[in-house]
Amino acid sequence: MFDPENPPELETTGWINADAPLTLKALRGKVVVVVAFQMLCPACLEHGLPQAKRLAQKFNPDEVVIVGLHTVFEHHAVMSPAALQVFMAEFKWPFPVGIAAAGPDGIPKAMAAYQMQGTPTLLLFDRAGRLRRHYFGRPDDMQLAAEIMGLAIEDANSPREQAAGIEHKMGRALRSPEHAHHGEHVHGPGCNHDHDHAGHDHSHGHAHG
Repeated sequence: MFDPENPPELETTGWINADAPLTLKALRGKVVVVVAFQMLCPACLEHGLPQAKRLAQKFNPDEVVIVGLHTVFEHHAVMSPAALQVFMAEFKWPFPVGIAAAGPDGIPKAMAAYQMQGTPTLLLFDRAGRLRRHYFGRPDDMQLAAEIMGLAIEDANSPREQAAGIEHKMGRALRSPEHAHHGEHVHGPGCNHDHDHAGHDHSHGHAHG
């Protein structure tokens, strides 16, 4: 069973825009935003990647780290690591990007590990390394920025009670997205994978709304 308190490491085969491979474990102490994308996914090009770029430009990388994860589950031949390298340079994406390791079936291991529906998928981790949000599709900029700020306010070793208290205050202040229902955040359209999984709000029992 998936445990958001101890989420799995991101398995990668290489990195672009990074001096060394990044791991969730090494990034603990910071808020981490992981954007899983495919370079030929229309929703990634129109929304996921530009949103990640805006976040990278607005947040201090010493506090909030934006990470891309090239999560290819279709058209493998034209979305190769070499093509990704050109894509990254051409569009000048300012954040590090990992190349997701594939399983025996060719599907990225991260998709199964995190029950992803497709791309773009956004994973939001708190300073303690816990998975707190899982969005598929198009999360709203202002909603997402507010949630990131809420996590940034929390201490690195915050107990569940502190995190739940901040979640409760945010829940009173923020309007939930129209597609949210009892803590479930699913925004489309995106590039779908065959497996159908629900979106997740991994808050500590205090969903927005």
